[in-house]
Amino acid sequence: MDDRTDPDDLDTILSEQRRDLMAAKTLDSDLDMAFKLQMQEAMAASLALNPSLASSSSSRNSPPPSPPHDALNDAILDLAATLMLEDVERFAQEWEDHERTVSEMMKTKEDINRRIHDQKFAADLRDVPEDYWDKHGDYYERPYCADESSSSSSTKAAAVETENLRLYCKGLVSEERVRDMKVVVAGAGIAICDPRDNLIFEARKNLEAVVDGVVLSNEASELEAIIEGLNKALTLDLKFVTFYCDDYMLYQYVTNRVRPGNSKVATLVNQVALLQRKFEYCSPSLVARTDIKFALKVAREAIVSQITWRADSSNGKSLKETCVICFEETDVGEMFSIDGCLHRYCCSCTKQHVEVKFLNGMGAECPHEGCKNEVNIDSCAKFLAPKLVEAISQRIKESSIPVTDKVYCPNPRCSALMSKKEVLEYTKTTFVRAEQTGARRCMKCHYYFCINCKVPWHFNMTCYDYKRSHPYPHPEDQLLNSLATKKLWRQCVKCNHMVELAEGCYHITCRCGYEFCYTCGAEWKNKKATCSCRIWDEHNIIREQPRQAQPIIREQPRQAQPIIREQPRQAQPIILEQPRQAQPIIREQPQQVRRRQ
Repeated sequence: MDDRTDPDDLDTILSEQRRDLMAAKTLDSDLDMAFKLQMQEAMAASLALNPSLASSSSSRNSPPPSPPHDALNDAILDLAATLMLEDVERFAQEWEDHERTVSEMMKTKEDINRRIHDQKFAADLRDVPEDYWDKHGDYYERPYCADESSSSSSTKAAAVETENLRLYCKGLVSEERVRDMKVVVAGAGIAICDPRDNLIFEARKNLEAVVDGVVLSNEASELEAIIEGLNKALTLDLKFVTFYCDDYMLYQYVTNRVRPGNSKVATLVNQVALLQRKFEYCSPSLVARTDIKFALKVAREAIVSQITWRADSSNGKSLKETCVICFEETDVGEMFSIDGCLHRYCCSCTKQHVEVKFLNGMGAECPHEGCKNEVNIDSCAKFLAPKLVEAISQRIKESSIPVTDKVYCPNPRCSALMSKKEVLEYTKTTFVRAEQTGARRCMKCHYYFCINCKVPWHFNMTCYDYKRSHPYPHPEDQLLNSLATKKLWRQCVKCNHMVELAEGCYHITCRCGYEFCYTCGAEWKNKKATCSCRIWDEHNIIREQPRQAQPIIREQPRQAQPIIREQPRQAQPIILEQPRQAQPIIREQPQQVRRRQ
């Protein structure tokens, strides 16, 4: 009751003080008016007793002016009363804002308690045995704050005050472009999670990126984010907190293992140490940047909120943002945020970047200088064609699966790529003894096939019996085998891929890592052959010489044909040039003769 009485008493005191000030101001005005009326009456009585003085000064009919010092005192009193009233109003507004803030924090605290309760209850439900759930599941409940009659304030606060919650903090300083200007902005993101890493509270704050002409450093922004997060935790009455950061040197600072050399950073580290003492338990922890994703996302939102502006458009006012690649003003809804780093670019520039990287056979990374985060292709579906997304996803999947673990669906209409492990786990859900029998089920077309011989699943038949009953392979396989026989290709016994010896020795290392002899297929162990075949052949080692001679031989008839065709063409210019050379000689002779004459 005391917590509820104090605000009421304060409101009463403020109201009484406001009323006393207004009464004092009114009284002062009344006294001044009474004084003026008394002076007017005295002057009128004096003029009535001495009529001769009335004609001497007509100005005396008007009330006498107030003394200068009295007017000054009245102005000072009015100003003081006005300032005091403004102070009272300001204090009342601040108190009202404080009460509203406390109320919102209590609601937030209540919400955190409820979320922790619900998540605990959900975790307990997962551990309930199935037989017990079948019998009592319809009556299994745990209402939040069921004991309404008790003084539940401490009960409600117990969840927050006893749980060791996780506090993620992230500070960012970024150089962004707003229209034609480059600006430096900073922001802090705070995320509070339960022990199971479920998000229960988040907040953001805009930081001053430039103070007295000095740009805020990354370490200072990280420390300011930690300070803001600890203050939020204290406001929510959290008692046990573990705060996480992803900067190694920052972790060394807050654990007092390294003393910072920068004075501002040292001051912020001291503030963190002072705030830690206000908790019953508060300890720092170092994590990877990917584990601090909640706070990173909120910090990036704080950055974006400072570089957007409202602009008129055909659909009314909309938020605009400048793409740092094309420098175009783009709607915020048309900006694409890259997962992991959360750098933002317009969809058009991101589309061109992803397509160019894909055509060059490379993975698309964030265009930001020095950033190595890969672009999530699934999130690019809003500006990429569905077929292109599928092709890129297929290429990424092929590169992520080891060669020895790849398996393709033998159905010609499907040919889906899968890993042996995932297709086995998928088959186990519908097929008994899948691992022993070798049966697999395609995850895309649901087609059953044999993992050993890559044919449709043969029920009640071994792979050997199936091959005997089907001695002739499919036309496609038969064509491949005939081509391999003609080209002298070898098949790796480990991954079944075809290998062609272009040049060099007979020691083959397949892309799956298996080493074997190209002549007989025997395995190589410890870089040594297990067979008696020759390691190399001179014809194979100098194989390039005949290949170099063949083009010369092939080009001779090609060169001869144009020579035969061009002979008359070459002869014509020779014949034409002879008279041309003769003509000037014949022309010059008479000229010389004329000169002699």
